[in-house]
Amino acid sequence: MRMDGRRESQNVEDRRGMSGGAKAGMGIGGIAIVAILTLLMGGDLSDVFRAVQGAGGNVTEESYQPTAENEALAKFSRQILASTEDVWSSYFRKNGFGEYRNPILVLYTGSTSTSCGQGQAAMGPFYCSADEKLYIDLSFFSSMRSQLGADGDFAYAYVIAHEVGHHVQNLVGTLGQAHQQMARMSKTDSNRMSVRIELQADFYAGVWAHYESSMFSSIEDGDLEEAIRCASVIGDDYLQKKAQGYAVEESFTHGTAAQRMRWLKKGMQTGDLRQGDTFSLKDSQL
Repeated sequence: MRMDGRRESQNVEDRRGMSGGAKAGMGIGGIAIVAILTLLMGGDLSDVFRAVQGAGGNVTEESYQPTAENEALAKFSRQILASTEDVWSSYFRKNGFGEYRNPILVLYTGSTSTSCGQGQAAMGPFYCSADEKLYIDLSFFSSMRSQLGADGDFAYAYVIAHEVGHHVQNLVGTLGQAHQQMARMSKTDSNRMSVRIELQADFYAGVWAHYESSMFSSIEDGDLEEAIRCASVIGDDYLQKKAQGYAVEESFTHGTAAQRMRWLKKGMQTGDLRQGDTFSLKDSQL
């Protein structure tokens, strides 16, 4: 992915090396993500519990020394965020959505406070609608490469664009409506709703890629394959089978590998938000 000379977003809070505080809290699917990633990294259920409760993992400011790789990933993340700002600002204006409000990207290490509760590195990147911020511990990208075999700058860009997709959902009102419905649902039905939220965010990531390519001609041969590979290995079915040898469909919160790839590709091909309605379809149509 060609990013040389591209601007870096200023809408970034760099908390790397700062210790976290407050009591832990979990967002949609957070517990499942913690469990899967902790098990993948060799932990057991007691480790999962400690991760969810935020019992450790804080890094003090004095001891933190960013690596060259971490600094390069931070710069790349700021550039991708800037790209999403350009793409979505243009899209909103041209398609009658009003002015796009930029989210804030928070880079942190280990643990950090958010308006949605305590953020943990084990949760992976996430979006908090209460403060309109995306939270990323950049070590997640190393885990993608070493634990899941998903690598490449466009794969990393897809992860960021997916979280920005949740911000788009929040701005157009979809996310709030879905959360209200989930509050009245059973756990199984809530999980199904979560899948629809996540698949739409994948679609929105694809829409971003569609316009990123047309506006900046940055996407190179092989980039699409990187994103598709990433989408395939962060599907609930793939992760659960890797972690425990089998998948439990009722517990899915993000969608299968096939579903995630399908919606990402659809967004890239169409570039049209109107074609990303994951909420009115039957489960079998997702």
